[in-house]
Amino acid sequence: MQAQQAACRLQVQAMAPAFATGAAAWAERLGLPLYTGEAELALQVGERGLQLQQLGPQAPGPVRVDFVEGGAAHRRQFGGGSGQMIAKAVGVQPGMRPTVLDATAGLGGDAFVLACLGCPLQLIERQPVVAALLEDGLARAAAHADTALIVARMQLRQGNAIELMARWEGTPPQVVYLDPMFPHRDKSALVKKDMRLFRPLVGDDHDAPALLRAALALASHRVVVKRPRKAPAIEGLKPGLVIEGKSSRYDVYPLKSLKPGG
Repeated sequence: MQAQQAACRLQVQAMAPAFATGAAAWAERLGLPLYTGEAELALQVGERGLQLQQLGPQAPGPVRVDFVEGGAAHRRQFGGGSGQMIAKAVGVQPGMRPTVLDATAGLGGDAFVLACLGCPLQLIERQPVVAALLEDGLARAAAHADTALIVARMQLRQGNAIELMARWEGTPPQVVYLDPMFPHRDKSALVKKDMRLFRPLVGDDHDAPALLRAALALASHRVVVKRPRKAPAIEGLKPGLVIEGKSSRYDVYPLKSLKPGG
């Protein structure tokens, strides 16, 4: 992972002198150099929190985690409720808000949707920079009245999900949710700026079959895998149910019936 970060020349940048201490702390924690003017990517520390910025004259805007405003706020207020595909896939129903482990948390968008619906979640993100962005977004949301109770349902851990699931302690989650990075070949699939920025850091999830096996060994009731609509299922056990949308689908691997009190 460090080699991937070095290859794209990622450095930590304070956006103003007041944020120098914070930038130094993140740099030390992540094992990254402070900004020298030579970077292609900058993990920037500023008044809006932590953000990842591609540098250069044609660079898009920064990527940051914001659960308070923007798209997350719209989903929080006007989302599709338990009728959303992800809610159906995970098993949200009257009287049932399953415990969920999002083992490929990324920037936390899907987990936030489920937390808005009342599901208690544990999140794992293995890429340290992505986990840092998510941690920062959760901290800012925890300080805001509109989102504090929602993100209180989201507990983040940074590490390798396969290893963490294998040595899980305590009650297993009822549902394990996976959204592994798919090895896209078509450049049109990379239009989202977060995907363009993160692929050099994260790479493809070539260990997706092992991730699925670990999830199936841990979950008490079901495993849910989010995939591009036309992508093949992950190698291994075939899903028992497929919920398909316009651009994505959810492969569901039922292990035990999810029902209130069950």
